[in-house]
Amino acid sequence: MKRLFSFRSLNFIRKPDQIILPPLYSLPVDRRAVSASYFCTKSTNDHKQMDLSDMRKKYKGDEESFEEDQLISLDPIKQFGEWFDQATKCPEIGEANAMCLATASKDGRPSARMVLLKGFSNEGFRFFTNYESRKGKELDVNPHACLVFYWEPLNKQIRIEGPVEKISRENSVEYFHSRPKSSQIGAVVSRQSSVIPNRQYLREKNAELEEKYKDSEVPAPEYWGGYIVNPYLIEFWQGQTNRLHDRIVFTRTKEGETDLQEMQHQAEGGWVYHRLAP
Repeated sequence: MKRLFSFRSLNFIRKPDQIILPPLYSLPVDRRAVSASYFCTKSTNDHKQMDLSDMRKKYKGDEESFEEDQLISLDPIKQFGEWFDQATKCPEIGEANAMCLATASKDGRPSARMVLLKGFSNEGFRFFTNYESRKGKELDVNPHACLVFYWEPLNKQIRIEGPVEKISRENSVEYFHSRPKSSQIGAVVSRQSSVIPNRQYLREKNAELEEKYKDSEVPAPEYWGGYIVNPYLIEFWQGQTNRLHDRIVFTRTKEGETDLQEMQHQAEGGWVYHRLAP
């Protein structure tokens, strides 16, 4: 019988359905040289324009397409766990838990950056950051986010959308003290997204706090902690060489909804799913 999850590299804490991700160490990646023929420069009056139209790679063939009967579960959290497990075991992927976090300001101006997933469960997907950073300020006024995982060697991508809320202070502090002491000090040193004079400023602050806390615990700052994204949409994407990519999307049903829409299928745990054109 096919496994739903492989937990060899994952640790459980608190609840059996919560997965906390341990630190992942970068592995060497065989980088293929990009042929100079990929790039064609065109002269303009002011500068050279880079033409990337010939940059194209092969993905999977139609015989390796991602069909609905290949879902290991109709619970999208378990399906995420299966793909995540594949990514952690792929030697060409240095940080399987690296994800793009997209937020937006109150007036809808978007911003995005890479952060690390630090746990997932049926409750949602967790990450930690400085609450005073740009993303923290945007989440205060517009508590919705999109997460994107892209595992290029596997030709797989997962998009997750949903509302965001802070996790409890107790859990934030517990995770803060589980980190290496150097990372704890770094979080205190960096008032993330604030303007600083130069890197030397960070070096001096870091040295100062290393001395201050060399024999004591680093207090978790009030401006640092965790968020959880509670998904209402999870999309599984697999690339195809002919660009007829596979897209299977799970959405949560709204309270009171019982009828399936056209071409929707019933999933598990209050989810339905359908296929999207690429």
